[in-house]
Amino acid sequence: MLTRKQRDLLAFIHKRVQRDGVPPSFDEMKDALDLRSKSGIHRLITALEERGFIRRLAHRARAIEITRLPEDLGGASTFVPTVIEGNARPANSHPARALPVQIDATELPVMGRIAAGVPIEAISEVSHHVAVPGQMLDRGGDHYALEVKGDSMIDAGINDGDVVVIREQNTADNGDIVVALVEGHEATLKRYRRVKGMIALEAANPAYETRLLRDDQVEVQGRLVGLIRSY
Repeated sequence: MLTRKQRDLLAFIHKRVQRDGVPPSFDEMKDALDLRSKSGIHRLITALEERGFIRRLAHRARAIEITRLPEDLGGASTFVPTVIEGNARPANSHPARALPVQIDATELPVMGRIAAGVPIEAISEVSHHVAVPGQMLDRGGDHYALEVKGDSMIDAGINDGDVVVIREQNTADNGDIVVALVEGHEATLKRYRRVKGMIALEAANPAYETRLLRDDQVEVQGRLVGLIRSY
């Protein structure tokens, strides 16, 4: 749920991009919301990012991706995110403004839960679908998503409740984070390594031990390519 100020800022950014093709400046955002300083705008943008409505793009000044909208602002499952790119400059434009870039989203099946901890029974049924930005997916491959259960990969930035995006494949390189099927019936999310003729499934949490298994005990079912987090 958004606060009134958060919703007002999101609505203002969306309206200006739809009308002008460029985002408002921070000063314009401040004036529109009747705030005294731009620090208030920074706090609101951070809150919108934490709630999954926008995403700031790393290493790009003032680049913001609108990832979704609430229903009262026209949001729906088919909403196509808008990238507000802070570096690109259209001709004769203000230096702080930029043209929007459209990013396609793909619906992926969420195949239930995957254990990042003690392995759970293998997953094979679709529980629901999730929209994933197209740039997160590898070209030429099939993908699916899984909801993470457990904290054994927390030091790799994967938390309980996250949704991981998996590229279907049956091979892995050392260091890849993979979905591994253990002895035909237990599925787990771990880092994959080959160690002295064995397969090591490594956790990213010192509270969990590395499992060493024979090659015939492990079947790679996919490699991690992305992660979606809800707040």
